[in-house]
Amino acid sequence: MNVAFIPVRGGSKSIPLKNVKIINGRPLIYWTLDAAIGCEDIDEVIVATDSEKIKQVVNNYNSPKIKIVGRSEETSTDTASTESVMLEFSYRYSFDNIVLIQATSPLLTSEDLSRGLKKFKENNIDSVLSVVRQKRFIWSEINRIARPMNYDYLNRPRRQEFEGFLVENGAFYITSRERLLNSKCRISGNIGLVEMNEDTYFEIDEPSDWIIIEELLKVKKGENLHKFDLNNIKMLITDSDGVLTDGGMYYSENGDELKKFNTKDGMGFQLLREKGIKTGIITGENRKLVENRAVKMKIDELHMGISNKLEVINNICKKYNISLNEIAYIGDDINDIEVIEAVGFGCCVNDAMQLVKETAKYITKANGGQGAVREVAELILMHKN
Repeated sequence: MNVAFIPVRGGSKSIPLKNVKIINGRPLIYWTLDAAIGCEDIDEVIVATDSEKIKQVVNNYNSPKIKIVGRSEETSTDTASTESVMLEFSYRYSFDNIVLIQATSPLLTSEDLSRGLKKFKENNIDSVLSVVRQKRFIWSEINRIARPMNYDYLNRPRRQEFEGFLVENGAFYITSRERLLNSKCRISGNIGLVEMNEDTYFEIDEPSDWIIIEELLKVKKGENLHKFDLNNIKMLITDSDGVLTDGGMYYSENGDELKKFNTKDGMGFQLLREKGIKTGIITGENRKLVENRAVKMKIDELHMGISNKLEVINNICKKYNISLNEIAYIGDDINDIEVIEAVGFGCCVNDAMQLVKETAKYITKANGGQGAVREVAELILMHKN
């Protein structure tokens, strides 16, 4: 049995609660959870934490492959080694091999882990670690005299001719439970290397690292997005204020309340309807202008003045003979959390409340009222196609 082991604690000082802080629209730990869960060679993903907040966020990821275990106060201090929490887990649970994954390496992919476990299976390999190739010239200073360590400065090589050197990037380590217990170290014996993309050199330790990695995640164009299978989605339901609108309160000179909707969302609903996907709006407010907008967009289900949205959605499921898992929902505030957790594809807008972001499986790039519904609609249609 191969287990992925992700130790995360709530006491980070450089970036408080960094393991669940939102990066590129998702909690940091979700990116490495993607990689671990997507790796077919990993049987179970263990998250070891001392933080109730982290437990809640990991539970919201909602994967049966994940198991959350506690870690003692002794293994959760600033000075505690990663090996100490690995050993604590290994004494308590039975498994064959352990893949240590650092949550601070969100550029890790399932393919990297698969290559690592393939390397680990080789006859003469006892442990594996991930590395990146760095083509930098290294110097040391001895008695105040500088000396090159990895090249001849009199024959300076060109970059394409320089093999460089391999550096641990801290993304993952693989060893057996037996070796871990005997050596008390994450790697031992004959060690194999798995080279990863040079971008993965960066780990998130300081705020400056955060900025760099967030930009790297953006340019991956969704490559590491949560690998949802949206082929089964049969209905998209959304909140109104803060999702279809920007949440602003506008009034005319006569005191009439106005709302700003986005035409892109209307087209999103139309495209879904053309593919046979039902649409709905469930909102706590009760406004004629919301009804008018719903009629114009030919929404299948409109429910206003609702305090218990999940109850309404359960009734909708019975009406159309569909399951909660076949529904996508978009919300923005805490009264949407229950529904976001319950449905198959729970989403929120980019400017949603923080608690909602930590619950949602997908956070739109757009703010409410700026095409967020269209974004989710296109994501669903892309999977359908």
